[in-house]
Amino acid sequence: GVEDVASERGYAVLLSSSAESGEREQRNLRVLAEQRVRGVLVTPVGDDGQNADLLRDRGVQVVLLDHPTPRANQCSVAVDDMAGGELAVGHLLDRGARSIAFVTGPSALRQCTDRRKGALRALRAAGLGRNAMTELTVPAMNARNGQEAARRLLEAKTLPDAVFCANDLLALGVLRVLLRAGVKVPADVAVIGYDDIEFSAAAAVPLSSVRQPTYQLGRIATELLLEECDDTETHAHQQVMFQPELVVRDSTERSPR
Repeated sequence: GVEDVASERGYAVLLSSSAESGEREQRNLRVLAEQRVRGVLVTPVGDDGQNADLLRDRGVQVVLLDHPTPRANQCSVAVDDMAGGELAVGHLLDRGARSIAFVTGPSALRQCTDRRKGALRALRAAGLGRNAMTELTVPAMNARNGQEAARRLLEAKTLPDAVFCANDLLALGVLRVLLRAGVKVPADVAVIGYDDIEFSAAAAVPLSSVRQPTYQLGRIATELLLEECDDTETHAHQQVMFQPELVVRDSTERSPR
């Protein structure tokens, strides 16, 4: 989405990764400012977005991508991750689950904390307490750590009714280990991920997920950025919030109890 809009307007896109390091993010943004880029889309590591302020001080326009902001003078484009977490766990509860494992990444990641809040909101709506959800935190949100989380679940005395993973890579890792251990998905344990990446539908058991409109995120964020670059004085800042969508596949498709 970003590249399509940039190309239509005659721009090239440079990409850099912070690897969830605030120091690295600051260094990358400083380099971009020194290269006099027209504008920057940034998914900040922290909640405050202070590193992005360094760019504004140098006259570089910034839009926060996949990160909401309470600031009226800042454009942002994001997805309601609390609603997404509520969708995922609400779906599991509707399918009869009463014990849920939540496999998630570091609490410093806003997406993880927001998806957790949404999950807890769904539990409260169903009249269940926090003890209905066990949390397994992993250092990075990839398939390898998903596999490790699944091994921890298998070592426990009893398996949960369902597993909600904070992204699809974790879920694919969980799914792989459960299936190899002879656990039937979803008959024994239902599994749902988040993001609805391309590989989700092609998994050994097609994975249910929460879909984000990622292409639209990129397009809208780039359009807002270039609008602000072209007319800084009269540009009206917008805080765009998309709603996620539940995608149900075989990994959770079972009748309520």
